Amino acid sequence: MNLSYWEYKTWLSNVDFTIVGSGIVGLSCAIKLRERFTSAKILILERGILPNGASTKNAGFACFGSISEILEDLKTHNEQEIIQLVQKRYNGLQLLRKNFSDSNIGYQQYGGYELFGLQDQELYNEVLSKKEYINHLLFPIFGKDVFVTCQNIFNFKNINPTYIINQFEGQIDTGKMMKTLLKKVSDLDIKILNGCTVENIEDLNNTIEIKTNHFTFFTNKLLIATNGFAQQMGINAIKPARAQVLITKPINNLHIKGTFHLDRGYYYFRNIDNRILFGGGRHLDFKAEETTRMEQTSIIQRQLEKILHNTILPDIDVNIDYRWSGIMGVGAQKTPIVKQISNNVFCGVRLGGMGVAIGSIVGTELAELL
Repeated sequence: MNLSYWEYKTWLSNVDFTIVGSGIVGLSCAIKLRERFTSAKILILERGILPNGASTKNAGFACFGSISEILEDLKTHNEQEIIQLVQKRYNGLQLLRKNFSDSNIGYQQYGGYELFGLQDQELYNEVLSKKEYINHLLFPIFGKDVFVTCQNIFNFKNINPTYIINQFEGQIDTGKMMKTLLKKVSDLDIKILNGCTVENIEDLNNTIEIKTNHFTFFTNKLLIATNGFAQQMGINAIKPARAQVLITKPINNLHIKGTFHLDRGYYYFRNIDNRILFGGGRHLDFKAEETTRMEQTSIIQRQLEKILHNTILPDIDVNIDYRWSGIMGVGAQKTPIVKQISNNVFCGVRLGGMGVAIGSIVGTELAELL
């Protein structure tokens, strides 16, 4: 690309901070940087026309983990780590709501429900036996029991007749949230360049050289907020994890409200605009889903449709309207990585599928590293 004098002067000269990724973390980081450095020149690079990862493609769950997910995480994390994880997710959700208001992000608190298939009786019995223990573990955060039981009020089929409800769980409108974040960034005179992929970075001690698919320029500090694409930026502790989603056409008299978890959280669904949004299934083929290709596979899409028709909406004739995929960033641990990589390079990644909950707080922590 041949840049004019005006283009280079306006966008690419004397850049104080460059952020890679315009998702929840990147935008939250930019907002915090502007708060701290009021006259700094801040630039965000985004590979997609829209944020190209999970921030505009997620299911909009304002959650911090179902009870079976928390029990599963206790196999690889100690109690204190779990408390810290849930606290960070809860604090992140409160920060998001405080900064942008519930109406601007479409927040609604209908509660979260965990369902157990008839074949998962052993898991259900384990969860039920440890419900009191998990409630005790999380009591210091919420001040009351998080998980309680409830009968099958939504008439789902082929599941245990009792749900486990998380009364603190909510949902957002992902599009509204990102639109609000992008407007805030624009109002703060922070520039975003879309369709711009970083191909190489070099820390030259007193500056960073960034080569993109369009141009090369220099910046004082570089902050990586690409999460699912972090491996491509040389952060090897992160693996991409594709999440496939479908959404139905509008359904008359849809009575289902809330966020729902099934099969240890590997499946999840919710109501939105009189539709059912349903996603997950990467555990059917973990290796194939360790990819940044935003495609769908027949094995997962068939299973999503099967559960949709046999369990969620068994007596309703529904049609699929959209299908898409998003890319999460996961690792051996679920604690986010927020750290300095070199003299002038920093990162905030590994959100572990909890970007809505912790994206704001990870972005804020990333900005505070400087």
